[in-house]
Amino acid sequence: MSNSVIELDQLSLGWRDRVAVRDVSGVFSRGSLTAIVGPNGAGKSTLIKGIMGLVSPLRGNIRLAGDSRNEMACLPQLGELDRSFPISTYDLVAMGAWRRVGAWKRFDAAERERVQAALDTVGLADFGPRIIGTLSGGQLQRALFARLLLHDAHTLLLDEPFAAVDKHTTDDLMALLQDWHHEGRTVIAVLHDLDMVRACFPQTLLMAGQAVAWGPTTDVLTPENLHLARHLCAGDYL
Repeated sequence: MSNSVIELDQLSLGWRDRVAVRDVSGVFSRGSLTAIVGPNGAGKSTLIKGIMGLVSPLRGNIRLAGDSRNEMACLPQLGELDRSFPISTYDLVAMGAWRRVGAWKRFDAAERERVQAALDTVGLADFGPRIIGTLSGGQLQRALFARLLLHDAHTLLLDEPFAAVDKHTTDDLMALLQDWHHEGRTVIAVLHDLDMVRACFPQTLLMAGQAVAWGPTTDVLTPENLHLARHLCAGDYL
C-alpha cells in the first residue's frame, strides 16, 4: 500500500440480511481525485460510510495507510443534517477544528481566525451568526465545505456534495475540490452528474451493488458499462 490511502479487498457491506455492497476490490491512490457514480441503490453512500468506519464489513477488509482514518473528513448528504438544531453557522464550521482543539483546550484567537477565513473562502463572510435552519440549501452546503476546510484532512470523502444546489454554488465548490486535489489531498466524491465527472474527475468507480468498473474515467463511463450498471441495479442480471 505504498501509494495507497485506502484499499478494499473483497469488501461486502450491509445490514442483517441486506447486502448493499458486495465483493468490491480496488485502491484509492494518494492524491487521487475519484468520483463514485451509479444508479440509485447502487451502494455508493454505503461504501463511503464503510470507509469512514460507520458500517462494519460483512466480509472482506478495508485497509487504510498509516493513521488514515484520523486524517479523513467526510461531508454527509444534506438530508442527514438536522437543520432544526439551533446552532449558528459559525459554530457549525468551528466543529471542523474538533480534532485539533479537543474537548477541553481553549478555542484561541488563531482558531477563530481559521473559522472566519473558512467562511470567507466559501462566500459566507457575514453568515456566522445565522442559525443553520435559516440557510438555503446552497448556503448550508457552503458552510459544510467551510467545516471541511477547518478539518484540514489529507483524505476527503463527500457524499453528493452538489445535490440540490445552484450552478453558481456548484462551480464555486467544485473549484475548492480542484484546489484540494492540486494540494495533493485524496478526494472521493459521490456524484450523479456524469458530464461533471467526465470534465473534472480523472478516476471513477462505477457501482451497481458491486464494482462494475474502476479506473480512468474515459474507460469506466462507457455506454456498455452504464447499461450494465442500470440493469444490475434493476435486478435484471442478479
